[in-house]
Parts: sequence; C-alpha cells; structure tokens
Amino acid sequence: MNTPTELHGNVLTPQGWTHGSMVFDQRIRSIDGRPLRREPRLIDEGDYILPGFIDLHVHGGGGRDVMEGGDAVQVLARLHARHGTTSLLATTMTAPLAELEVALKAIRTSTDTRPPGHARVLGVHLEGPYINPGKLGAQPDFAIEASLEQVDHLNSLAPIRLITIAPEVDGHLKLVCKLAHRGMKVQIGHTDGSYDDGVAALAHGASGFTHLFNAMSGFHHRAPGMVGAALAHAQYAELIPDLLHVHPGAIRAALRSIPRLFCVTDSTAAAGMPDGDYALGRQVVHKCAGGVRLDDGTLAGSILTMDQALRNLISLGMDVAEASLRTSTYAADYLGLADRGRLATGCHADVVVLDRQFALKAVYVEGEEIDLADA
Repeated sequence: MNTPTELHGNVLTPQGWTHGSMVFDQRIRSIDGRPLRREPRLIDEGDYILPGFIDLHVHGGGGRDVMEGGDAVQVLARLHARHGTTSLLATTMTAPLAELEVALKAIRTSTDTRPPGHARVLGVHLEGPYINPGKLGAQPDFAIEASLEQVDHLNSLAPIRLITIAPEVDGHLKLVCKLAHRGMKVQIGHTDGSYDDGVAALAHGASGFTHLFNAMSGFHHRAPGMVGAALAHAQYAELIPDLLHVHPGAIRAALRSIPRLFCVTDSTAAAGMPDGDYALGRQVVHKCAGGVRLDDGTLAGSILTMDQALRNLISLGMDVAEASLRTSTYAADYLGLADRGRLATGCHADVVVLDRQFALKAVYVEGEEIDLADA
C-alpha cells in the first residue's frame, strides 16, 4: 500500500480556512490545524491548498480536439491536469450524427478508465447539435431539432451529463423536461430565445446557461432576452473568465445576480500550444493575440486553463475562497458530486497547491501527484 501524502499550508475546507496539514491517499483521510478567521493572504504565510478545479466545458487542449476521436480526450485530459483541472466534461461540437458517434465512442474509453497523469473525465457535455442555427457562434452549421430517441442513442455511447439546447426551437421545450427526468443537466445556450422562453425552459427543468452572455439574445431594458432570464432567475450558469469573452463589468453584474455562477474554459485544441492554426470540430481556428478566432474574427472557444481562470477572478478583486467555489465547488454541486470540489474527510483527493502568487506548485488527481513538466 502506498504511503499517504501529507501537505502543510492553508487548507480551504467547507468550513473555511485551516492552517495546518492534510493527509490523503486516494481520498482525504484527515485535515488538522487551527482555523483562520480571515483569508490567509492577509494574515499568514504558506501555500494555498484548494480543491482541484472542475471544468464542465472542454473542447480540446494540447493540440487535440474532442471531435477527432481516438486518443484526443486523453491528450487534453493530460494537458488540463497539468493546469490544475482534476475532473472535466469532454465537450462536443455541432456535427452530423456519424461524427458525434465517433467522438462519443472515444470519450467512453476515457470515462471508463483514468490513465495515470490525467484528469478524470466525468462524461460528456453535448454542446449541439440542438441549437438555434441563427446563434451558432463558432459552431458549424449542422444544427437540428432534437429528438428523445437520438439523445438516448448518443447517451448509450457515452454518458451525457450535460446538454446544451435552444429552448425556442420547435419541440425542445417539452424535451427539456424529459431529459431532466433522465438525470441530464439541461443548459440553455446558442439561443435567440426571449426572456419568456428562458423562464419557460427553467420551469420545464433546465438548470443552467451555457457560456453566459455568449451566443444568446442580449439584455435590453424593454426586451431582457435570454441574458435577462439568466440574471433574473438562474441559480447556476457557466461563464468564460478569460477577460475576452465577457467584459469584467458584465462578470461583476453576473456575480451579483447568479448565486452559483461557475467558471469554464471552453478551451480548444490551441490551449497550451503556440500561436497557429488548430481544429475545432470541422473548422480551422487561429490562435493569436491571446485568443482563438475563426477567419471572420469570431471568438471560437479559448486558450484558457482553470488555473488562469482562478487568477483572473482574483485580479477582479475576488477573494481566494470565493474564486475556489467558482472554479470547483459549484460545478461539483451542479452535477451532484458530493465527494469532489471540496476538501473534506472522505472526499476524493483532488487537490491543487498554489504559492503566494497563485502559481501552481502541485496537483493531485484522486491522490496521484501530476507531473507539471511543460505546463
């Protein structure tokens, strides 16, 4: 049996900060120390020990794209683990059914087994093809109406934990309720729906919004749109905090409005790679000037990693504990994962260690230390 690992520093527990030690193997055995009344950067020294990051919207990384199939998911899971992501959802693009089948069959291999050095792949975020063709964003033009039979077929290939749907499309509102009853989290996204469409979708069982503000009808004081529905009614929504997709002022507005707003990367194959051309589904995207774009300049996913997402939140004035909630705990709660996204006895030992400048020093996935070389 492996010797348990012991870390020392400022441990963020569900009850608050503890200055002391944490012992774990695959799961956390104990946390001991003295409680801190204030954030440790104000009163103490020592590393920050936080729950590992959870990313529910990952298209790629390390030069590979989920839609390629093969070992692409393993490559991106390795890249993101080196940036502190301990579990993730492999996210698809809008595509013909045959291409989705290839991608999901490959994802299934990664959900069944976690190779050493990789983040845990929890399942699939099916982003498309059940979206509004008028709000494709960077999605290819293969949007279709959803059917329960087709979703069930895709779910049989790999576990769909989260699905993005435009509720204003004919037949989708009734489907939202059926999918929610099957245990899928239904998110509203790539939608030109109205405020009323959003409220109706939430009433029918939708539970979140895909990359809030992006690829959805915007807010106007006489036509609040889908953004207005989210700001007025959502408990959960995902947001890309790369400071390109959403202005800091809009991020602050969302933080005041949505109690459990959580962060995603929407990362592409270009994450962790030099400037150049990369695949995003069927499309070629260009990484330059700190972003990823289509030929026409449309933002097409990101190069964000979750460690940078945390730093970006802190740069906006958020304290470390809240930033951790929004990069880890709330995503776990959203998926109903009581043993991830928090540092408590019995939970998976998914852990990140950061120095005083919030640079990663160590990452553990289910107790396994990740080699951070080339991160």
